[in-house]
Amino acid sequence: MSIKRPRSLNIRGKIALGYVVILVMLGLFLVIVSSRITDLEKETVYLSDHDIEVHELTYRIEKNILDMETGQRGFSLTGDTSYLEPYNDGLSEWGVNYSKLKVLIADNPYQIENLESIKRDIEKWIEEAGNYVVQLKQRGHDDEVALYFQNDSGKTVVDSIRAQSDYFRDNERQLTNDRIAKLKESNEKLILTLYILWALVALLTLLISYLLSVSIVKPLQHVIQAINSIANGGNMSERIKVTTLDEIYELGEATNGLLDKVQVDQWCAEQLASTSIVLQETTDLSDMSRTFMNKLATTFEIQYGAVYILDNEDENNKGSYKRRYSYAGSIDADTPYGAATIRIGEGLVGQCALDRVVMFTGDLPADYISINSGLGRTAPRFAIIAPVVFENKTLAVVEVASLTKWAPHHVELLYELLKTFGVSLNSLITRMEIQSLYQDSQAMNEELQVQSEELQVQSEELQVQTEELQNHTTELMDLNRELENQKSVAEDAAVELDKYNKQLELSSRYKSEFLANMSHELRTPLNSMLILSQLLVENRSNRLNEEELEYASVIHSSGSELLAMINDILDLSKVEAGKMMVEMDAVNLTELPSLLTGYFDKTADQQNLDFSVHLGDNVPDLFFTDEMRMHQILRNLLSNAFKFTEEGYVRVEINCTAVQPSEPGSKPEQQLSFAVTDSGIGISEANRELIFEAFRQADGTTARKFGGTGLGLSISLQLSKLLGGYITLQSEEGKGSTFTLHLPYLKEESDLNQIHLGSWYTAAAAIERSDPEFLQETQILNDSMLFQKERDRLKGRTVLIVDDDLRNIYALENGLIPYEMNILTAQNGYECLQIVREQPEVDMVLLDIMMPNLDGYDTLSIIREELLLRELPIIAISAKTMKEDREKCLAAGATDFISKPVIIQDVVTRMCRLIIPRNL
Repeated sequence: MSIKRPRSLNIRGKIALGYVVILVMLGLFLVIVSSRITDLEKETVYLSDHDIEVHELTYRIEKNILDMETGQRGFSLTGDTSYLEPYNDGLSEWGVNYSKLKVLIADNPYQIENLESIKRDIEKWIEEAGNYVVQLKQRGHDDEVALYFQNDSGKTVVDSIRAQSDYFRDNERQLTNDRIAKLKESNEKLILTLYILWALVALLTLLISYLLSVSIVKPLQHVIQAINSIANGGNMSERIKVTTLDEIYELGEATNGLLDKVQVDQWCAEQLASTSIVLQETTDLSDMSRTFMNKLATTFEIQYGAVYILDNEDENNKGSYKRRYSYAGSIDADTPYGAATIRIGEGLVGQCALDRVVMFTGDLPADYISINSGLGRTAPRFAIIAPVVFENKTLAVVEVASLTKWAPHHVELLYELLKTFGVSLNSLITRMEIQSLYQDSQAMNEELQVQSEELQVQSEELQVQTEELQNHTTELMDLNRELENQKSVAEDAAVELDKYNKQLELSSRYKSEFLANMSHELRTPLNSMLILSQLLVENRSNRLNEEELEYASVIHSSGSELLAMINDILDLSKVEAGKMMVEMDAVNLTELPSLLTGYFDKTADQQNLDFSVHLGDNVPDLFFTDEMRMHQILRNLLSNAFKFTEEGYVRVEINCTAVQPSEPGSKPEQQLSFAVTDSGIGISEANRELIFEAFRQADGTTARKFGGTGLGLSISLQLSKLLGGYITLQSEEGKGSTFTLHLPYLKEESDLNQIHLGSWYTAAAAIERSDPEFLQETQILNDSMLFQKERDRLKGRTVLIVDDDLRNIYALENGLIPYEMNILTAQNGYECLQIVREQPEVDMVLLDIMMPNLDGYDTLSIIREELLLRELPIIAISAKTMKEDREKCLAAGATDFISKPVIIQDVVTRMCRLIIPRNL
């Protein structure tokens, strides 16, 4: 049945619509600005009132001086104390008026200086004229008073005060006139400019709408077409070509890089598989050595090689390594192809066997060895000596030489081929030992056969003497043979079972290593992709329009979905390996409806579906389980319900029911049921068991139509078992489905021992919470108040970013720019150590773990143990997310641990927590 989906606007229509909205907003902006201009004119009037008050206070100060002068003269002439009232009033009021005036002109340093000059003259007059004359008069020194008024130096000071006051008021008047004229002129120009800009922006917007739609849609269509071609089984060598230098170009380059990595990995896997097959077909050490060396020669284009295998056969050279095969090389009469036997610790080959470390050698001398052909000879440039180790035992040493240096993925493939060679070599040696033991056993059997024949002769003689004894002997022999046969069968079965157990254990280890490596390789490019796309979504420079922000959001959302898919695969592998961590704690069920509606209301609105969560009356408020894993199961079930429901409803019913255990005489037990019901496409009876298998969906058309990896239900089923519960399914094709999660009702922590929860641990599982919803909730906390607090804490601090991937360094640098930190960078452990030694002002180190030459673990040890910087905060960053990886980083000296891809807000929060405030 075909599905008709509502047709949305294409990209060009969306861009055009966005610019129309911009035009409307600009019109509104003009109205708002016009209103603002009116407000500015009001502010101009306010400035005028402000200056009037300044003038009035100036006149009051002059009046205070005049009152003091009048009172001084009247009292000095008449001696009447009533004249001192205006003097004392002026003496007390002028300071108050001065303070008010100073506050009003606080923004003008020049006028403040003039006012201070007036103040100094007033204080001078009060000290030298006012108080001086009044005190003389009060003491009765009339002659000195008369003498003072003959010179009257105070009048000069008063005249100076009046002149300075006039100059002060003239300056204020000029400033007021300048402000008013400037504001009016600015207002007129602003209005005219805004209308002109509005007209220009309107025209430019229409033009840009068309140009942007053309420049974005065509490259994006090309990228989508190329990705779809590759996804549908196209040529893996095809690459995306984008001519525009924008985010689409970066998306194309990132996709090309991922394709290169996938192509290299696929090639390496093919080489590894083919090598394993051909090695399994060999039955002789020399043949296996020749096969392995020839495979290396064709794979890596080497021109010389030799294989030395541990020799335990020769008693004289036991524990030494014997050359089993040589590839090409130079023939020398004295030492053809080098030494035939090398003892452990002798030369580079013997030292390699002892140390179990791969040796890389470059710039080889001309006389190292000669590579000959029919036309000439030359010396190799590059050599590798590598041990073949199995279970901490060096079984062989391989030496190869080449004219060219290998690529990094060639070296990684060599490591994997050496492991495969070690397994095959150990298997062959074991078979040879078994064969030798079998031959010894055959010889012993022949000897026993001879003895048995002699005994048979004696037995025949005894049989002639006594028939009864012969009968008993025959019965005992028959019984003995039967027991021997049973014993032989049991021993063979035990050997075969042990063999299969070892193979299964080895396969499980390879699987875990493969998942860990794939997680690391996928998370590393995702790290920079998610950080940079998040920075684009935040639009810090306000240079992106709404459509460009939508593109950045789509990139970030797609990266988050890919991260969720990686997490699903890792979760499934952890459950299968019995390493899934669960944390049992009290869960508040009254909050569950609001949480689920918060997750899926928007999805329901977009699909026009009725979504509801109902909590039964008999459901308790609290019970004990792993809340994060329970939410993960419910989100998986709801995501499937919304995915496969086009119209109708999706409902969640939560109830508490009593269940009778299967054991006779047991009391009924209470359990909680979480039923997710939808009106979707339903599931046929034949497919109900199939959908719970990993990487499976009901049929191929479902996968193509609705998408998905098919891991959600498989992970949910395994998680429900870890929580002591199970999942049931009721469905009818075409009428909808009901998935019900059943969990035991644990009323308190002491009830945890009543159910079997599998391999669960009580260690904190917060580091496991890397699903996209959790990351998104963390990012929402980055509001303005939090940002300002973090910026104040980090501003001016020095952080050192250490990563061998320039994309990650670039992403972290741009993410930390708003916090105004001093950012230093290093691309390996040696550069990190040099910077830490030379720049003691480093406050924080963000250290990548997986680096070449000197990795993060060794760098941490050197900083802590040799440089003695035990208090320096160091946050370890790794693309490996297993619990043991985090514990290993902390044990090596890391202060904290973050798994890739990182979130800038998470990094900033941890940095703020670890950096010691300056006031401490």
